[in-house]
Amino acid sequence: MADTPGHAQYTRNMVTGASTANLSIVLVDARQGATEQTRRHLGIAALLRVPHLLVAVNKLDLVDWSRARFDEIREEIEGYLPRLGLRDVVFLPISARHGDNVVEPSAHTPWHIGPTLLRHLENVHIASDPSLRGFRLPVQWVNRPHRPDDPRLHDFRGLSGQIAGGRVRVGDRLVVLPAGQETTVRALHSPSGPVEEAFCPQSVTVELTDDLDVGRGDVLVGVDEPPFVAQTAEADLCWMQPKPLRAGARLLVKHGTRLTPAAVTALETRLDLTTFESRLSPEELVLNDLGRIRLRTAQPLVFDAYEANRATGGFILIDPVSNATVAAGMLRPAAERARWGDVDFAI
Repeated sequence: MADTPGHAQYTRNMVTGASTANLSIVLVDARQGATEQTRRHLGIAALLRVPHLLVAVNKLDLVDWSRARFDEIREEIEGYLPRLGLRDVVFLPISARHGDNVVEPSAHTPWHIGPTLLRHLENVHIASDPSLRGFRLPVQWVNRPHRPDDPRLHDFRGLSGQIAGGRVRVGDRLVVLPAGQETTVRALHSPSGPVEEAFCPQSVTVELTDDLDVGRGDVLVGVDEPPFVAQTAEADLCWMQPKPLRAGARLLVKHGTRLTPAAVTALETRLDLTTFESRLSPEELVLNDLGRIRLRTAQPLVFDAYEANRATGGFILIDPVSNATVAAGMLRPAAERARWGDVDFAI
């Protein structure tokens, strides 16, 4: 759980908290209604593709448990939703001070026929949230134990990591990216022993039938739904450093298990979270700004659009001098990007 205040100066906290969340609770004061902070929370939840949203209208005891006031707030917020693309949204009347509709149903809101807050959290369906389409395994470690006392491990060579999308079975055909070499899964090893199948988000070690040059930062993918492979990328970004970001900045991109130098080639837009409108071609992004940029990386990235796979579509930017994380980003689909095998990686 992450407590993320809605004030503008805490935008980076909100982005960090929402980046791995399955559900976001937006707390609304029944007296004030949907404020700028409410819109900021909604905008970031939409930008970070949080799958489930719960709008908790709090302090109903201070408006005499008014159903009309609750409906007014709900209708106002529902007016934003089509522009944000949020779909699974639940509205809940509560009084946190007295516990109404938090754990037990409240006698003060007989007009509310939905669940309590806790029951909704316990029953919201998140099992299908991880992407099960298109196998993705960013290689974290080449596992070579070299144990002469155990003949089975003397020549063992496995590729270890956490599955970021899809599932894999023994005998599946895979591609090692960005090199584009095809191979087959000989065996799969989980922390508890050999398995015939593994799926996102399990950690696994993959044995290949071919002795290929694979290392940390490479990605094993299924042949059926290949990802994008590119050195140029368009991304939505939250800038987290007091020093402004300008076009031409040189930084490090941490994407999955790959770390590579990159240059910001253009600042395309800056998003105003109070109006959900974008300003074109800003000169800079300042602390807590959200905007759209273009990157060019020294090594090709293997990725999906963030909206399709949050694990393979997200990245961070690192200052190469201070080693501080200065931004969190979400990669976007673009017409000029190519699938593996169709791109020239010359920089």
